[in-house]
Amino acid sequence: MTTPILTVTLNPALDLATHVGDVIPGHKLRCTAPRLDPGGGGINVSRAIRRLGGSSLCFVALAGGTGAQVAEFLHGEGITIVTFPGPGETRQSLTVNEDKTGLQYRFMLPGTPWDASRIEAAERALSDAAPLTGTIVISGSQPPGLPIDFAARLAADLDARSDSKARLVTDTSGASLAHIANGPPTGIDLLRMDQEEAEELTGHKLITAGQTADFAEGLIARGSARRVIVARGADGSVLVGPGLRVSVRPPKVEVRSKVGAGDSFVAGFVLAEARGASPAEALARGVSAAAAAVMTEGTELCRREDAEEIFRGCETEFV
Repeated sequence: MTTPILTVTLNPALDLATHVGDVIPGHKLRCTAPRLDPGGGGINVSRAIRRLGGSSLCFVALAGGTGAQVAEFLHGEGITIVTFPGPGETRQSLTVNEDKTGLQYRFMLPGTPWDASRIEAAERALSDAAPLTGTIVISGSQPPGLPIDFAARLAADLDARSDSKARLVTDTSGASLAHIANGPPTGIDLLRMDQEEAEELTGHKLITAGQTADFAEGLIARGSARRVIVARGADGSVLVGPGLRVSVRPPKVEVRSKVGAGDSFVAGFVLAEARGASPAEALARGVSAAAAAVMTEGTELCRREDAEEIFRGCETEFV
């Protein structure tokens, strides 16, 4: 039996990915026909869960013609969505791959600012959509105007409900991540970040998996979350929780695009836990999905068959 998974995307985007021979300032650059995908952290988590053979409910704030296009793409992929009226027009993002160098350029446009009344309405709508058991995933950037403690407020709302046993997973960045890491204790079950974000928070390099685990333990001691995952790029990820410090490293793979790797990781991890996997196995499933994602082009996410093969080659170490 698989427990429910709800993903939350308040700042979605229509992702465009294209190729160009050479990026030259001031020139008209003739690009290839773009690949279009629905994007945003929670959306990508739901899409990756679907690719891995699971299902989820996708709560997404959409607006305007671009929002309608995003919804159409999601329906076409067989993803069940709960739509919330976002302000203005849903944003777009652009990924340009330069063929000459193999470099990738990512241009992320901001969303339309939210006002207080819309934020309050979103909190009520999320409370109604939240499962009583299972996992709620808040992933991706926050729209302008959303309070930096939004995830902590949602966690507090879940804790206050006597009928709720749902767990909150948060994968955020910037001011929101800094607030969770340095602010008052939260009810967040799992906080995920990448190595660069962890080093920015701690102020120094985290060379070994053990140092990364020490950093994660410090966050848990401060009440930032009950469990912490730090992604270490090609070195895999580290998970720290009550009585657990584990690192999983994937086999070496060819990197084509890093877009969606983090969201694929979250998808693999939460789907595995929803299916009853141990934390160590769930970490390996997440690492495998992330490695599978970097093997694909542009904004394409992980492929199930790649993730399964990578999973068999993962190395697990308790640190």
